[in-house]
Amino acid sequence: MKLPPYADLLGIEVERGEGAPVLMMPFADDVVGRPGFLHGGAISGLLEMAAIAALHHALAEEGGGRIKPVNVTVDFMRGGRDKPTRAAGVVTRLGGRVANVEATAWQDDRDRPIASARMNYLLVRSGEVRSGE
Repeated sequence: MKLPPYADLLGIEVERGEGAPVLMMPFADDVVGRPGFLHGGAISGLLEMAAIAALHHALAEEGGGRIKPVNVTVDFMRGGRDKPTRAAGVVTRLGGRVANVEATAWQDDRDRPIASARMNYLLVRSGEVRSGE
């Protein structure tokens, strides 16, 4: 799976498993906000990449397609500390033209997330031609 170039900037690695991939972002100087904590933008970027990975995984099972983000809402629950952070996305609706995806980021315990996001995407399915594109 190929993620957008921003994933490389954040140092994100894909951890393969069953279902949608889990992404891991190591703690590094490039993602620091205040000393010892992750920057909120880095956490948001990780959540967006996890949503994109989950959506591409779901679309691959249906023949592929392109996505265009519509909006994103991020909820921060606690500060991200100086340790690896993981995130995974779940496609909650995969329609003909729109997809809804939720993503969660955590550090030590998946049941204690540090942030979550909800995103909506426009879809262009493989083989589909739309005017103006």
